[in-house]
Amino acid sequence: MTTAGGAARYAVAPVANCVRLPEHVRTEDAALIEPLSCAVRGYDVLRSRLGAHVLIYGSGTMGLMMLELAKRTGAASVDVVDVNPERLRTARRLGVTASAAGADELERPQGWDVVVDATGNAAAIQDGLGRVAKAGTFLQFGVADYATRVTIDPYRIYNQEITITGSMAVLHSFERAAELFANGVLDPEVFISDRVPLERYPEALERFAAGAGRKIVVVP
Repeated sequence: MTTAGGAARYAVAPVANCVRLPEHVRTEDAALIEPLSCAVRGYDVLRSRLGAHVLIYGSGTMGLMMLELAKRTGAASVDVVDVNPERLRTARRLGVTASAAGADELERPQGWDVVVDATGNAAAIQDGLGRVAKAGTFLQFGVADYATRVTIDPYRIYNQEITITGSMAVLHSFERAAELFANGVLDPEVFISDRVPLERYPEALERFAAGAGRKIVVVP
């Protein structure tokens, strides 16, 4: 993505950046490993404790990956908020504890131990900051626009010992993500909603920009 020519049948990569896949992993499914490695990095930052109640804003590809990892890191419950009904259906398919269009519809007045924003949307971030329970953590995982601004309550952060942190992309997590993927942490048939040939690449970009589907894989 930082070098011209990536949207092609073949691309050159340094051998040090390559990870060998087991034979049972299909190459076209392995496109999920890079975003999964970002989610793994997010949980490295969280250092989530066992029995945590987790709230995730956004049930796109990244939010759903955070959901799957939360289930496997000992969360007591994982709730998801999204305004897209189709995406919430996928979250329910993956076994979310509760799902809703807004956090007010969820019954947890004391807040959540871990709140993850996977949207980058200012309204979601602002709402999520107010949903963190005492001694809880807010993770900014979604990519917000540079101009996005939200407000915080410094006294509440101090008084309730709330942590606000973030994680960006991949850091020593790609190889672990590849191993998790090979061991079945994600179901490609759930996460990949579209598989299109290279000649339909413009269509894939249009669907992505429109927020349609989940992961869209271009197969050269």
